[in-house]
Amino acid sequence: MTSTTGVATQELAQWLDATLNVAAFKDYCPNGLQVEGKTHITRIVTGVTASEALLQAAVERHADAVIVHHGWFWKNEDPRVRGPKRRRLQLALKHELNVFGYHLPLDAHPEWGNNAQLGLRLGLSPRWNADGKPELCGPDNLVWLGHTQDGNTVQDIANRIRTTLKREPLVIGDLNARPAKVAWCTGGAQGFMDAAIDAGADLYITGEASEPNFHLARETGVAFIAAGHHATERYGISALGQAIAGQFDVQVEFIDLDNPI
Repeated sequence: MTSTTGVATQELAQWLDATLNVAAFKDYCPNGLQVEGKTHITRIVTGVTASEALLQAAVERHADAVIVHHGWFWKNEDPRVRGPKRRRLQLALKHELNVFGYHLPLDAHPEWGNNAQLGLRLGLSPRWNADGKPELCGPDNLVWLGHTQDGNTVQDIANRIRTTLKREPLVIGDLNARPAKVAWCTGGAQGFMDAAIDAGADLYITGEASEPNFHLARETGVAFIAAGHHATERYGISALGQAIAGQFDVQVEFIDLDNPI
């Protein structure tokens, strides 16, 4: 087993907060170190959600920290510590696990973010502005804008999602259309479809779907694809873990506990 010197918990927290520009976001949850554990970290487990199963996997691997996209303490959730919340917190505290969560900051990061990483896997090329930053739209500028490679059809993109994400996408629209402008935002961003349409997109890709998306797609001619919340948000946290391993002398393992939603 490779020996590592590790990193101080507070040093890692400060680096992550600065690198992901946490201060720039008004989020639905606290970003950063959510539960404090050991003061020194040598082994990290990353995953999409800080579920009981992920925490248990981290304990089995003798990890000192868990870093996720979906952490804890969401706005308007029941604050009482009981049931699943109690079991998760008990696991973290008993084993002195540091629990880090990065929600919108991880969606938005131009290199390691969920949108950036999903675009790479689906063959979507972002549009870049004069400052060398991706062209964005929608609430908090979370929706990315770009185009497909090689003039792909909606069907081609759906096929790539099926092959790459291992998920059967929900597709609404003309499968033979060749979208000139594509908008995408991972996870539960189905409510941002209006912004994508206003930005001139011919196709909008996200994780989940809601009833209004069907009507918007049919009435505007803008195709819509829902590719899975979990499936579209696996890649950002994995890329962040690789970046951490490159920055600090720590062992990082990404664990993908599949979720069909």
